[in-house]
Amino acid sequence: MAQVLESGQLTMGPKVAELEALLAEACAVEHALVVSSGTAALHLAVLALGLGPGDEVLVPAYTFPATANVVAHVGAKPVLVDVDPRTMNLDPERAATAATPRTRAVIAVHLFGRPLDWEGLRDALPESIVLVEDAAGALGARRRDRPCGGLGHLGCLSFHPRKIVTTGEGGAVTTPDADLAQRIREMRDHGIDRRGDFEIASPGLNYRLSDILCAVGIPQLERLEELLSARERLAAAYSERLSAVAELPSAEEGDRHGWQAYVVQIDRRDEALRALREEGIEAQIGTYALHRLGAYRDQRPFPGADRCYERALALPFHTQLTESDQQRVCEVLLAVVADR
Repeated sequence: MAQVLESGQLTMGPKVAELEALLAEACAVEHALVVSSGTAALHLAVLALGLGPGDEVLVPAYTFPATANVVAHVGAKPVLVDVDPRTMNLDPERAATAATPRTRAVIAVHLFGRPLDWEGLRDALPESIVLVEDAAGALGARRRDRPCGGLGHLGCLSFHPRKIVTTGEGGAVTTPDADLAQRIREMRDHGIDRRGDFEIASPGLNYRLSDILCAVGIPQLERLEELLSARERLAAAYSERLSAVAELPSAEEGDRHGWQAYVVQIDRRDEALRALREEGIEAQIGTYALHRLGAYRDQRPFPGADRCYERALALPFHTQLTESDQQRVCEVLLAVVADR
């Protein structure tokens, strides 16, 4: 960060290129373009695909609202699809049922870092439907030994503070496609094509990420394996203590969970959440059932999303968490279950 400040070049400088190179390597793609947030990454992805009025995009009914919001903002219709309550990820069979001749894309989320059934989803849908990978919480995760964020034509990452690598706010779009990469590179920078004389062929946005924030992310990304291994140890410790009282997060055999969060499913979730907070322990619901929000209430029912929303509980989860911290959390949850 001191180098950035001393250089006087605070944005679109060498630290941007350095972070992008590390991300491209981590996701095994040709191009990674850093942007101001994970939501900006999703927005640029749908813009790069030319989605708009008259188009439909399939979105999981259980996810953070940004996944659907970006579709609505380009004038396309976000079509909610139910999730498998066991994995909390998009159900490929239901996606196939929801697809229509107007369906142009799916935003497929690896929720909380668990890789979704990418091959099952691809096989369930016509080849003409583009799969956009929402890997916001899955940097470091692997699907059948392929890195999440590099499974399709477009991947979207987030560096929000809850993520394994954070820049405070930030994100990235990944792609193997040079033309898509150039389109996104221009759109994040007002539409400017910087390869020659100043030119804007089509209007863009200011979704750049500053060199200062890239400098924050670079050393974390260089330690990605170390950070993920530490989270794997924490997840294993939670799972050992809670296996008898909660439905535990996991990944399919051969996959590697990204562990953005440790989210259990438990009966009497709200009671457990209150009990944790009363003990000064910060916890939260998993995420949102979109059809319960005013913007998307016209679409229902989604029993899988309802079940996840009512039962999912995100426990304290970060690399500075101690064994005694985890023991406190588990004692509260065990007491709630014992008090049935």
